[in-house]
Amino acid sequence: MRPLQDVRVVSLEQYGAGPFGTVHLADLGAEIIKIEDPRAGGDVGRYVPPYTEGEDSLFFETFNRNKKSISLDLATPAGREVFEDLVRHADAVYSNLRGDVPARMRLTYDDLKHLNPAIVCCSLTGFGMTGPRAAEPGYDYILQGLAGWMELTGDPGGPPTKSGLSLVDYSGGFVAAIALLAALHAARRDGVGTDCDLSLYDTAVSMLSYVGTWALNTGYRPARLPGSAHPSLVPFQNFAAEDGWLVVGCAKEKFWQRLAAILGPEFADEPRYATFALRREFAAELLPRLAEVFRTRTVAEWLAVLAPAGIPCGPVNDVAQALAEEHTAARGLIAEVEHPRYGRVRQLVSPVRVGAEPVEHRRAPQRGEHFEEVVGGLLGYSAERIGALAAAGAFGAPR
Repeated sequence: MRPLQDVRVVSLEQYGAGPFGTVHLADLGAEIIKIEDPRAGGDVGRYVPPYTEGEDSLFFETFNRNKKSISLDLATPAGREVFEDLVRHADAVYSNLRGDVPARMRLTYDDLKHLNPAIVCCSLTGFGMTGPRAAEPGYDYILQGLAGWMELTGDPGGPPTKSGLSLVDYSGGFVAAIALLAALHAARRDGVGTDCDLSLYDTAVSMLSYVGTWALNTGYRPARLPGSAHPSLVPFQNFAAEDGWLVVGCAKEKFWQRLAAILGPEFADEPRYATFALRREFAAELLPRLAEVFRTRTVAEWLAVLAPAGIPCGPVNDVAQALAEEHTAARGLIAEVEHPRYGRVRQLVSPVRVGAEPVEHRRAPQRGEHFEEVVGGLLGYSAERIGALAAAGAFGAPR
């Protein structure tokens, strides 16, 4: 069995952050039943351009492999009835909605515990379910600005800069998955479920990490540094080579000593560069000298010297180069699945690994694809009951 094969999650998820959290659970074997709103055409991620046709998109494929889908209108009494039956058969209810919506939609533990006392109710919202911003929508771009990330990122004197990836969304998804698993462990131990109130805002602020600690305790104000340099370790940054860029990092004194030995006595014998503190103090002198030296060879030539010496280093790849790295293939990070519209779809898999058993991946579901399996199979509804619920709008507008 897969590690989470005995876990069933009913998920009201859409777009990026929420589905990113559950896709890792799905890869670990959890049954993720996506509830898609038929009035909205399902998960909005189905329509994210540029690579989209009808209700299929490569964006949606990325976040929803190994999941199941049913269309269910929770705004109708009939749809709510089906949802509550799902809660009776589930371990967790997971959602990523605006902070004031879970309570309004009756998705909290207090709303659902009468159906299943051990249910875990995990809500990933923009700003949490409490506080002055609870009713505001939260998006990665906004959170990167609000939490100080953009101010930290970019070249000195340049504009505030977003990370090239939606790291608040992705980190929030991981946080929600961790919280869900912790709450599920407690629920199985104690027989009592709970709420998990997670937010992108909390995630983003928390991830300020030691920079936040410095600011809280010393009045430290971060400054952007050339070459995406580390704020305290010198050298640890990008350097331009003859034909591209590489990263060189001296996170320990031994690494500087090895680098200096390669670069020559003007670096190895210079007492002003002998320690972390001194290199930081004289960084304005040292870094231009290093930059001049690194420009004299190609990236490959530098890596051929630095890597065997055990100095942390690597090329600054573009995305295609990163995907083509030998180590990417060796670690099994790319999976292929069959898709009815796209044929073979290649995508990146979860880095979360438990045990040595290989994971079999399924494409993302078509909207409502698992209706019969979930409603007729799991819930055991008869054809007559399904017909009555459909007529009442449980699965979308009656036809």
